[in-house]
Amino acid sequence: MRRRKDELKRVVIKVGSSSITHEDGSINLAKISDLCWNLSNLKNHGVEVVLVTSGAIAAGAKCLNLKERPKNTSQKQAASAVGQVALMNTYNKELREHNYQVAQLLLTKQIETDVVMRENAVNSFNELLKMDCIPIINENDAVCTFEIEFGDNDTLSAVVARLINADLLIMLSDIDGLYDSDPNVNPDAQLIKQVDKIDEDLLGMASGSTSNRGTGGMVTKLNGAMLCMERGIDAMIANGENMDIIRKIFEGEEAGTLFKGADIKC
Repeated sequence: MRRRKDELKRVVIKVGSSSITHEDGSINLAKISDLCWNLSNLKNHGVEVVLVTSGAIAAGAKCLNLKERPKNTSQKQAASAVGQVALMNTYNKELREHNYQVAQLLLTKQIETDVVMRENAVNSFNELLKMDCIPIINENDAVCTFEIEFGDNDTLSAVVARLINADLLIMLSDIDGLYDSDPNVNPDAQLIKQVDKIDEDLLGMASGSTSNRGTGGMVTKLNGAMLCMERGIDAMIANGENMDIIRKIFEGEEAGTLFKGADIKC
């Protein structure tokens, strides 16, 4: 069963590279504008929103006039450093149009294992949300090679959802949700609308990414969903082609695949 909108007080939304950049890696201004409108609409309804964004490496590669997405770690780090600036400038401009202030936090997955780092991160999130800001999160690619090699921000978005005890994580990508087989190969593949438990059979349905602008695939999204479910947090995988899907999810419409969290939060 979908959560009622009045139950959703704190939401983490993750957007993949393919959702906010063009095929050549340049920032899709129209898509980010639509995304920021939807984020602001949630804020106007009293929902605390945290955005986890991919796209820095792809955007940086375009800014640096690289012919293709960098393959070695140092080039990825350089592209990420440049792309972060371009992304944040765009987000800041769009969200300021709706009278919301943005904040940037570059995190590593070490925040879950390092007690001091975790406490500092939680304190920062809580203060920013109290101040009615929209925190925008990305992995600290420029200095942490593990994050680059791990693959996209799906797991990081789940880590953030756990840190702030969110009610819902929405992972937007270039696919409608989890299918019972690969829809690129099987035209009769069926969308799975709700998952109550992720087992080995379900993991076997996952396939790798088909986008050259990101590195995350269905496996990383299922891993992120599992991290949320075990903490009682609902998670969703949905298609970010039309950012209005955020409003539809918030209104309780069926969209994508819903992963139901455990009944009791830790």
